[in-house]
Amino acid sequence: MKRIISLTVLNQTGVLNRITGLFSKRHFNIESITVGHSETEGISRMTLVVNVQEEKEVEQITKQLNKQIDVIKVVDITSQSIVSRELALVKVVSTPATRMEIQGLIQPFRATVIDVSRDSVVVQVTGEPEKIEVLIDLLKPYGIKEIARTGTTAFTRGTQRVSKEVPISIV
Repeated sequence: MKRIISLTVLNQTGVLNRITGLFSKRHFNIESITVGHSETEGISRMTLVVNVQEEKEVEQITKQLNKQIDVIKVVDITSQSIVSRELALVKVVSTPATRMEIQGLIQPFRATVIDVSRDSVVVQVTGEPEKIEVLIDLLKPYGIKEIARTGTTAFTRGTQRVSKEVPISIV
């Protein structure tokens, strides 16, 4: 089963290597990993997508990550309400005759052409990994030259405060 794990870590040399080494030592494959600065200076956010067979493996990973000195917080956000996105750049074979056809094909996916050359176009698309897979499948008949994907980045949705109306009695 696919799990999405969110980490906040100190932004220091070697942290990424120690985290990925932990997974490697335990024979867990990281499907995707994204890392970037967070809203706090000196702190980075990591999003890892891993495939595990059993729930206890996720618990083991979480416990091992929490033992790392540079790790501030570890959360398996898979079953929570989350916002997640992936970015893909797809270089597609394109002639002047097929450019409009490709443009019409990518429009429902809210994808955009960000580069045009004589024999290709580069399409940029963001969204859920499944959406990106569908678009790639639709572009395959034109001929895909290259694909670059970021992997999933995610965090939990903000909580919405429910206000309770207090009845006012007039005396």
